[in-house]
Amino acid sequence: MSSNNHIAVSVRGLNKSYTIAHQAAMHSTVAEAILDRVRHPFRREERETFEALKDVSFNIKKGEVVGIIGRNGAGKSTLLKILSRITEPTSGEIDLYGRVGSLLEVGTGFHPELTGRENIFLNGAILGMNRAEIRKQFDAIVEFSGVEKFLDTPVKRYSSGMYVRLAFAVAAHLESEVMVIDEVLAVGDLQFQRKCLGKLGEVSRQGRTVLFVSHDIRTVRNLCNRGIYLRDGQVVEHGPIEEVVSAYMSAVDHTDFGLPLERDGFVLYRFEVSQGKLSSHTLDGGRAVLVTVEFELRSQINLFRLGIYLKTAFGDTITRSFTSDWNPEIENLSAGYYHATLEIPGNLLVAGTYRIGLHASRYGISGFVSESDIQREITLLPPADFNTAHPSETIDAIVMLERGWNLEKQTSSPHRSASSHPTATTLPHELVQKI
Repeated sequence: MSSNNHIAVSVRGLNKSYTIAHQAAMHSTVAEAILDRVRHPFRREERETFEALKDVSFNIKKGEVVGIIGRNGAGKSTLLKILSRITEPTSGEIDLYGRVGSLLEVGTGFHPELTGRENIFLNGAILGMNRAEIRKQFDAIVEFSGVEKFLDTPVKRYSSGMYVRLAFAVAAHLESEVMVIDEVLAVGDLQFQRKCLGKLGEVSRQGRTVLFVSHDIRTVRNLCNRGIYLRDGQVVEHGPIEEVVSAYMSAVDHTDFGLPLERDGFVLYRFEVSQGKLSSHTLDGGRAVLVTVEFELRSQINLFRLGIYLKTAFGDTITRSFTSDWNPEIENLSAGYYHATLEIPGNLLVAGTYRIGLHASRYGISGFVSESDIQREITLLPPADFNTAHPSETIDAIVMLERGWNLEKQTSSPHRSASSHPTATTLPHELVQKI
């Protein structure tokens, strides 16, 4: 395949299989093992083929920061090890255009007996750089890592945090066109993590490509512009990061029991999120959203609590609303059928994906359903009348205040001396603009 000027990584039909051996019986002594072999001379070890990656294909353009997400065992680390040439694929083709710098595990590529200084030059040599290129970045690497005091100490005496600080500094500053980073930044402290994320943003602006694996979805969403969602070794979604994260979050911990659902005398018949005649999950962010719950109590229940949790797509609680929050008198309900509604006002949340989880319980005694049991996902579109001078701007927030700014043109400078005691000036109506 000929090089494409815009492609940094090309993967086609990638497969990786492992053979797993299962021992038929465990032996506590050598004598037991020998005796078992004598009794069963023809018994063979049971073997199983595990497919870590199945027909994985994608292209990554130069300068893209790609987040690779998925549950444990999805194949993320296996993919990065293959891209880093640490392990070979069972089948498939990979084209890498440029040098690859890898940071997959704490201390990867470091020799424990060498000092931090020597390992910087060793890593540079592994990446194919000459001594002059490494010296050019040496001071910046040491300053970024913060391990100058221990630079001439063998790295086997480093803590895991010091390991990752130096390893990341080397990977980020040596001139590799593609950076491959596994879940190692979690080892560092919060301040260093922020420093690393800032450096990754700087690296991407330089036109270098970053492949980043992390379970911290918030970090992936803020850092990456593209994403790959792996499940059971296969690519489920590949595209803009918001779409990939949405697909992943929709599949994670989303257990929704069939209705009606009965538990301990509580029967749930209906849990619906709607907007007018629309019960779709895609709604207008400028209009109110109605939550409807229909249920039956088979007997009187005291201290009954019904409510919702409104959460981001990443599981952070924005707010909750329970029937008992403002009216404790309705905590004690007799047997019968009930219809409950709650209105979530429009223009409250910025455009995005949210989850509404239902909660029903006897306070402090037992739970009937929790917000993780049954929930509804909604995607709010920008309000139809929401106009901005910069339509492509992303509002970095969750809650959206309604337009309420008043901008008034002053007839003179407001920065006067305290002794001047200016009097208020009434402005003509045409000079007052509401935003």
